[in-house]
Amino acid sequence: MSPLMYGLFVLAALMSLLAIGTPIAFALGFVSIAALILVDGWGSLSILGETFFGGLASFGLVSIPMFILMGASVASSPAGKDLYEALDRWLNRVPGGLVLSNLGACSIFAALSGSSPATCAAIGKMGIPEMTSRGYPKEIAAGSIAAGGTLGILIPPSITMIVYGIATETSIGRLFLAGVVPGMMLTALFMAWTIYSCHRRGVGLSALSERFTFKQRFEVLPRVLPFLAIIVGILFVLYGGVATPSEAAGVGALFCIILVMVIYRIWRLSSLTAVFRDTLKESVMIMMIIGASELFSYALSSMFITQSIAEWIGNLDVNRWVLMAVINVFLLFAGFFLPPVAVILMTAPILLPIILQAGFDPYWFAVILTINMEIGLITPPVGLNLYVINGIAPDISLAQILRGSIPYVLCMVVGILLLCLVPGIATWLPVYVMGPAL
Repeated sequence: MSPLMYGLFVLAALMSLLAIGTPIAFALGFVSIAALILVDGWGSLSILGETFFGGLASFGLVSIPMFILMGASVASSPAGKDLYEALDRWLNRVPGGLVLSNLGACSIFAALSGSSPATCAAIGKMGIPEMTSRGYPKEIAAGSIAAGGTLGILIPPSITMIVYGIATETSIGRLFLAGVVPGMMLTALFMAWTIYSCHRRGVGLSALSERFTFKQRFEVLPRVLPFLAIIVGILFVLYGGVATPSEAAGVGALFCIILVMVIYRIWRLSSLTAVFRDTLKESVMIMMIIGASELFSYALSSMFITQSIAEWIGNLDVNRWVLMAVINVFLLFAGFFLPPVAVILMTAPILLPIILQAGFDPYWFAVILTINMEIGLITPPVGLNLYVINGIAPDISLAQILRGSIPYVLCMVVGILLLCLVPGIATWLPVYVMGPAL
C-alpha cells in the first residue's frame, strides 16, 4: 500500500474518532499508536514515551500557561465590561457605534487574553443583551461578537503564534509583530462592514442622540489603561531585547493578577483559585494536544506520509499562487473540523518546507494560516465561537449566529486576498523593528 493510501486511512480513522466526540489529544494518540503498531509492530511502543515528552521539552512552551493565566485573570474580572463601556462612550456618535464598541473591545480583550472563546464570553455577556435591547438585529449582535472573538488568535500576544513558532522553529517575537498590522486590518474591515450594514438597515441610529460629557468619557479610562499598558509593556520588552517570550509572559501574568486584585478588589481565595484552576485545565489540554501531535507527526513520518504529501504538493506543476490557493483550501477544510492549535501542530511542519521552496515568507504564511483558523472558529461543523455565543445567548439560534457571522467570514477572505496582493502588510513591521530575517 502506498504512503498516500496509508494517509487516507489515518485521516479517516482520526475524523471518525473526532466525530464521535473523542478528545483531540486522545484521538491523535490512539491513531498514532495504532498506525505504528500496524506498520512497525509492537516494538515501536518502546519509543512512544520519549517521543510524546520530547514534544513538550521546549523552553518556549513555558510561555503558554503564563499567557493563559494572564487571560484567565482578566476574564474573571469586569475588565471586559469596562473596555466595552469606555469604547461605547467614545463611539456612540457613529452609526452602529455600539457594535463598533464591541468589536473594539474584542480586539483589545483578545490581545490581553489571547483566547477567542474567552473574548466571546467576556464581551458577549454584556454586549449582546445591550445591542438587542437597543434594536440591533440578533444576527448583527451575535455575528459581530463571534467574529471579534477570533481576533484573539492573531493579535499579539497570541498562543497560536507561539505554537507555530515552536512547531516551525521560527522567531516568536517576529511572529507577534507580523500579526499586529493584519490584526488591525481585520478589525478595520469588520468595522467598515458593520457601519455599512447598520446604515443600510437603519439600525443603531437612536444612540446618535445620546451624548456623553468628556468627564463621563474619561472617568472609566483609569480602570482600562493599566491593562493596555501591560500589552505595550510586553511588546516593548520582547522587541527591546529585554526579555524572552517566557519571561515577558510570566511578568505580564503577575501584573494582570495584581491589577485585578487592586482595581476590582478580587481578593477572595475562591475567585483566585478558579483563575488558577481554569489556567491549569486549559494549559494541560494544550500540552496534551502538543505531545499527541508530536506522536502523530512521528507516526506520519515513519510511514513516509508527510514526505509523500510534501513531494506530491511540491511536484504540482502549477504557479506558486495556485499552490497557495490549494494550501488555503486545505487549511480551511482542516479548520472546519479541528481547533487552531491542532491544525498548526499537524500541518505547519509539513507545509513550511513547501512554502519556503515556493519563495513565500514563513512569517507572512503564519498570518495567512492564522486567518484561515479564524474562519474555522465561526463556521460549522465545529465553529467553537458559534457555540460559545449560543451558550451565553440561548435565545439566539445557531442559524441566526451563523447568518450574522458569514459577512465577517467574507471580510477575512478579503483580508487574505489583500495579504496576497500586498505581503508587506504582514512583513513590514517585523523587518522595520527587528531587521530582515536571517
